Amino acid sequence: MFRSRSKDEQAATAKVTADQPQQPRDPQAPKGRPTPKRSDSQSQRRARAHTPTNRKDAAKAQREARRTDMAKQREAMASGDERYLPARDKGPVRRFARDFVDSRWCVAEFFLPLAVVILVLTMVRVPQIQTIALLLWLAIIVLIVLDSIGIWIRLGKRLNERFPNENLKGVKAYAVMRTLQMRRLRLPKPQVKRGERP
Repeated sequence: MFRSRSKDEQAATAKVTADQPQQPRDPQAPKGRPTPKRSDSQSQRRARAHTPTNRKDAAKAQREARRTDMAKQREAMASGDERYLPARDKGPVRRFARDFVDSRWCVAEFFLPLAVVILVLTMVRVPQIQTIALLLWLAIIVLIVLDSIGIWIRLGKRLNERFPNENLKGVKAYAVMRTLQMRRLRLPKPQVKRGERP
């Protein structure tokens, strides 16, 4: 069954093929497949022409594609276009979390300006002012923690009501991290005004 064919069988098949006349194919006979459209064949030729032939050209084409994707992502970050956002920011759940944060005032977004003021106050050589600066540090940190806990709880309730069957892993942490940025520096840019209900 799995043995090779005998020499007699091979000779017989060679004789049969030798006996058959070798006729050239008639040019008018059908070739067994339809003729491709000109536009299809041209597009295939162009695709073959644009395919890089060596590693250097392939790396250059890959860099260009990456640069184009990054430009689209930057535009999407500014406009909020869901199609080109990075995976971290995509989807209706993440958009709702962003809108939830952007629609309210948060203590954490004022941390950077207040930190500069407090640092200036700590450089003053008056002990009372330095004590006030330290108390301000403590007060701001406590307020940020309390505000973040409140956002975490309220956002969790709203997400469970709005998206009961969605994967909500990491969404609350994503929203709390967004509160730490000043509103005008947030990316993707805020799409709602303060006070609007998302």
